[in-house]
Amino acid sequence: MNGPHDLGGQMGFGPIDPEEDEPVFHGEWEKRALGTTLCAGALGLWTIDESRHARECLHPADYYSSTYYEIWIKALETLLLRHGSVDREELDAGRALRNTSIDRPPLKPQNVAKVLATGGPCDRPATADARFRVGEIVRMKNIHPTGHTRLPRYVRGRAGIVEEVAGCYVFPDDNAHGKGENPQWLYRVVFDGRELWGPDADAALTVSVDAWESYIDPA
Repeated sequence: MNGPHDLGGQMGFGPIDPEEDEPVFHGEWEKRALGTTLCAGALGLWTIDESRHARECLHPADYYSSTYYEIWIKALETLLLRHGSVDREELDAGRALRNTSIDRPPLKPQNVAKVLATGGPCDRPATADARFRVGEIVRMKNIHPTGHTRLPRYVRGRAGIVEEVAGCYVFPDDNAHGKGENPQWLYRVVFDGRELWGPDADAALTVSVDAWESYIDPA
């Protein structure tokens, strides 16, 4: 999906301006936004890939005018509506107006640290040999899917070198849309800056991208 989130290599957005001594949260509401999103995700109604796609689907004007946690909350509203956990009337009212039954128990405060430490591992056993090897020159496919994808626009159609065969992992492009995990090999591919942005790019610049096997063709 060529959404507003895929900003790598895009022009016109100005320089990156890191905030010195940036706090973890800029307001108390951001803490609640993070906590609410994590607790809602722990109910197991959607996958992390579906939640990422929900953020990608915001209109560009909405996405670019929203702060980080505003994007999280807007996507969470979409997910809660989609899965029937709330309805529009409840969102407008800011409180529950009906009883909603969810089979999975809520995440309790005393279990948060353990759940976060456990994470959600997405590595899976391989069912076939890896197609590519370290040191091999490969080319990213020039694809523009309508759904979720982890393939950045700026590497599509570009050649790079496999620097690591990382293992077999859940394929997010399918998992985001309820098509199953469909795990496949994941590679770390390194690109020369001039391959990505032309002869005027910094000669010392390289960019590494994690790419699933179906993104890659032999060069």
